[in-house]
Amino acid sequence: MSISKLFMACSLALASLTLAAGAHAEGDVKKPLKKEAAKKPATKAKKAAAKPVEPKVPNEEEDEPVITDTAATDFDCELGNKITIYQNAGDDGHIALRWKKRLHRLTRVGTTTGALRFENKLYGLIWIGIPAKGMLLDSKLNRQLANECRNAEQMQPQPQAVTTATSEPASTKTTIQ
Repeated sequence: MSISKLFMACSLALASLTLAAGAHAEGDVKKPLKKEAAKKPATKAKKAAAKPVEPKVPNEEEDEPVITDTAATDFDCELGNKITIYQNAGDDGHIALRWKKRLHRLTRVGTTTGALRFENKLYGLIWIGIPAKGMLLDSKLNRQLANECRNAEQMQPQPQAVTTATSEPASTKTTIQ
């Protein structure tokens, strides 16, 4: 055999041994990682099972109210805003108000003027209803969200009060001399 062929054979053998040793070393490194990864989910599952699951306490102002079996009243407001109010006949103390695709539960607040006032302090919403119109306010930003809100009944023209004149025609007046 020539020296060049012997040198080539030794180089190939040495290269293959180096590759095999590298592959074997990588395999050793991966095995412990696999074991550690397998241990982590098991410990998390044990910790999750150890903690008791507490049921979520309902928050009337945060959670969306249920509107089944309620009477809905649609309001058209200025600037194209729309509001829908849902009222349950058996509950005068609360309403559900749909504003911007979200339902809010509002609680009635007493007033001295006779206006209907409902508030949701969490979101800062205030609905004020009077016989002529309604208005939605944001108490957190101190501004009106919707004004001049009227339902179908409020949009009907109101009959004008007829006043009769009590004055007599000029020909029937008596003059005193």
